[in-house]
Amino acid sequence: MNKNNYNLAIFEKSIIDIKKEKSDFGSEIAFVGYSNSGKSTLINVLTNQKKLARISKVPGRTQSINIFKVSSKVRLVDLPGYGYARVPESIRLQLKHIVFQYLKLRKCLKGLVMLIDIRCSIKNLDETVINLAKLRHIPMFILLNKSDKVSFEKRKEQLHIMKNNQLVLSHNIQVELFSSLKSIEMNSLRDKIGNWICKIV
Repeated sequence: MNKNNYNLAIFEKSIIDIKKEKSDFGSEIAFVGYSNSGKSTLINVLTNQKKLARISKVPGRTQSINIFKVSSKVRLVDLPGYGYARVPESIRLQLKHIVFQYLKLRKCLKGLVMLIDIRCSIKNLDETVINLAKLRHIPMFILLNKSDKVSFEKRKEQLHIMKNNQLVLSHNIQVELFSSLKSIEMNSLRDKIGNWICKIV
């Protein structure tokens, strides 16, 4: 897929209960991570659209699965952020359920992009998502996001730690530094996801 096709992405729908979805065709690339990891911002920059994915100043506001149509066969999926402590426990559990139900049941899920704030260590729910993706043989990109906010040495250290984590030592998992402010890194991501999709569409 040509990277410019992402510019054509449009909001399609929001989903709460994936079990109620009758259609499960084509290819979906989902974006997952803790609240405030930068998923919505990434989707907006990826598609060159400032307001495609809603960005809130308050983490935890995305409480549904938001689907964006790129073509008749390809969709981008913004999953709710998980793990945000300042929402009620009932909502945290609901968001976790929505995310994991999608990851377990969605047959058209062909690739997973996980965002991890480079200033934070990998957390329990991230590890659970990685294990589930490996179980389902879903290829992953793990992006150490907001790399512009730390020093070169810190970026190098965090990348080394993540690449040598036993969880990610797999040919289906790739780890990279990332910043949505760096146009070179964004172009590289567009190309890589595009090549990824070309193999599965």
